[in-house]
Amino acid sequence: MAYEVDNLTLAEATRHAPFVDYARCVDNSQRPFNHVGDWPEQDQLYPVRVVDSRTEGIALVHVLGFQGEAPFYNAFAPHRFEVLLTVWLN
Repeated sequence: MAYEVDNLTLAEATRHAPFVDYARCVDNSQRPFNHVGDWPEQDQLYPVRVVDSRTEGIALVHVLGFQGEAPFYNAFAPHRFEVLLTVWLN
């Protein structure tokens, strides 16, 4: 995907694309000091959207339903999550 998202709900994300990825948090260590908002819990399963970041130059994992402030919003580095499955909503 070529667009970035911020603080999307599950309903908003599926309006853009009819699927939801589910990922397990594998690394919730080293929370950045300036991160304001929700933070994932180790080994928990989350609905996510993986999108290419224009500013970071890498794919970021956005946890759907999480709330966060700029600059991170609800975006996390891909090494923090393991995408387990994709569910198509058709």
